[in-house]
Amino acid sequence: MSHMIEIPFHKYQGTGNDFVMVDNRSQLIDRNDKQYARKLCDRKFGIGSDGLILIENHKGYDFEMIFFNPDGSQSMCGNGSRCAVVFAQALGIIENHTTFLSTDGVHTATINNNIVSLSMKDVPPEKTQAFPEHFIIDTGSPHYVVFTSNLNQKAVKEEGAFIRYSEEHKEKGINVNFVEKLGKHQIAVRTYERGVEDETLSCGTGVTACAIAHVLHGGISPVQISTQGGDLTVKFDLENGTARNVFLEGPAKKVFSGQINL
Repeated sequence: MSHMIEIPFHKYQGTGNDFVMVDNRSQLIDRNDKQYARKLCDRKFGIGSDGLILIENHKGYDFEMIFFNPDGSQSMCGNGSRCAVVFAQALGIIENHTTFLSTDGVHTATINNNIVSLSMKDVPPEKTQAFPEHFIIDTGSPHYVVFTSNLNQKAVKEEGAFIRYSEEHKEKGINVNFVEKLGKHQIAVRTYERGVEDETLSCGTGVTACAIAHVLHGGISPVQISTQGGDLTVKFDLENGTARNVFLEGPAKKVFSGQINL
């Protein structure tokens, strides 16, 4: 990033998870340079967001979505993927249905009135660990899921950081989700995200992990999830301990667009 370039960007949010989106089909940004994510996601010196998403061409798919956390690391992002689908529709790449490539492989999605239904990967038993006090479930990103009461009173940043930086998890990092059961089909979730290193208003892979944990705990799919940033739905079939036909559904909206000089 030696010379100054002007980058057109778009800001999208999915239940309060916000992302800087760049149409990178002309390779304006070098996808191997993590500095772009660090600079663009910075809320003081850049645009500010929970992640940077590049949309690129990829043979055999409608598009490829490249996702960066604010620290430059890469992972699967459920809410980011939903926003990428709406962005791709706005760019005219897709209409109401898509098959695209993400960090953890191929996904499909449909859009209906800004509500995006995104296919998630199957979650087999080996990606689900049950402990007496919590679950660890990998839904494209690793999630520590703990059931709690008085969710509103939780010190999510402090307690989340304590688990994320514990001896067991500090090396790779883990996202920490606090879940309160509201009914057979309903939970509330608050999430501490690694890479952001703070509480975010919502986390797509996180609510997916929480919904699976809820069903393993006696809940029933579809699961309605209320987050700080809005409501999401996760539905799936549980077959011999494997979550199949997993879909994450919720809104994704454009907030604003502009140019930034880097």
